[in-house]
Amino acid sequence: MKKLVLAIAFIGFGSFAMAQQTTPQDRQAKRAEMQQKMQQREQEHLAQMQKDLNLNAGQVEKIKALHESRKAEMKADFDKNKGQRQDRMEQMKAKKAQMDADMKQILTPEQYDKWQADRKAKMEQRKAAMKNGKMMKRSMNTAAPETN
Repeated sequence: MKKLVLAIAFIGFGSFAMAQQTTPQDRQAKRAEMQQKMQQREQEHLAQMQKDLNLNAGQVEKIKALHESRKAEMKADFDKNKGQRQDRMEQMKAKKAQMDADMKQILTPEQYDKWQADRKAKMEQRKAAMKNGKMMKRSMNTAAPETN
């Protein structure tokens, strides 16, 4: 019975993971859509500032220029730190691979498969929570909270 449940779980996770794959064209289209939304939001924000603060045309242009220079500065900082971020990501991946190898040695094959399935399920929950803009409470312990 346990094997049947595990087999169904793996099939379910596998089909769900395959359905989530996106193509580079999808990513480019989504990126372009997000950029367009950001530009629209910036324009709306600037229009609201102009209305609320009673700005003249010269002030609006100066604020636009200030925002553009700030965006360029932030992009430069982002690009400058890209190598450091990639190094940290590689370190994290190596630590995760080591943890996985260590767990594989400690656990039985059935326990290891269940542990992997639980990790994938939790990751999907986190992704869904982030996609919905909600923060999930991170609980490693499923026991009832202690009362004093």
